Amino acid sequence: MEAFDRAVRRISAGALQIAAAACLICFALMCYSVAMRYFFGAPQSWIDYAVGWLVVAMVMFAAPSAQLAGEHVAVDTVSERVRGRPGRALAAFGLLCIVATAAIMIWEGSAMVAFSRMTGMMTEIYPIPLWWIQVLVPVGFGLMLAVALMQLLRVARGLDAGDAAAAEEAARLKAGPLE
Repeated sequence: MEAFDRAVRRISAGALQIAAAACLICFALMCYSVAMRYFFGAPQSWIDYAVGWLVVAMVMFAAPSAQLAGEHVAVDTVSERVRGRPGRALAAFGLLCIVATAAIMIWEGSAMVAFSRMTGMMTEIYPIPLWWIQVLVPVGFGLMLAVALMQLLRVARGLDAGDAAAAEEAARLKAGPLE
């Protein structure tokens, strides 16, 4: 189990680095686009598409790390107050919902990619096949599935589902200067 935990954490950390790089590239592309449009009168329409694709990559690759750190949407007023066996049952239920959603998205995302490949659909920027962008959906949800399964196994063993170090770092980053 520990090897699976370590592998999922490493893959999640690598995916988060890809998401961060995508974010920086988005920023650079948008700066370039603004400069070209307003200073040189030469709008670059391809940048809008590329930035949209990079945002999809950011979400798909950052979501597993957010889940690992306990930063995904949750009803904190309930989940933080329930302890012991009911707390583990609530955590397991939430993780099972994530597993089910991820499995459905992998299935449907794979079908979407297969259809786009079969029909030869292309993006607005020729010659980039649409499935190159769409494949981010099943890959991202595959990463989310791995994280949720790892957390579910931890809950089943009576351990904390999250990553304590990541949760502590997230809390430090959220803290205001007066806290």
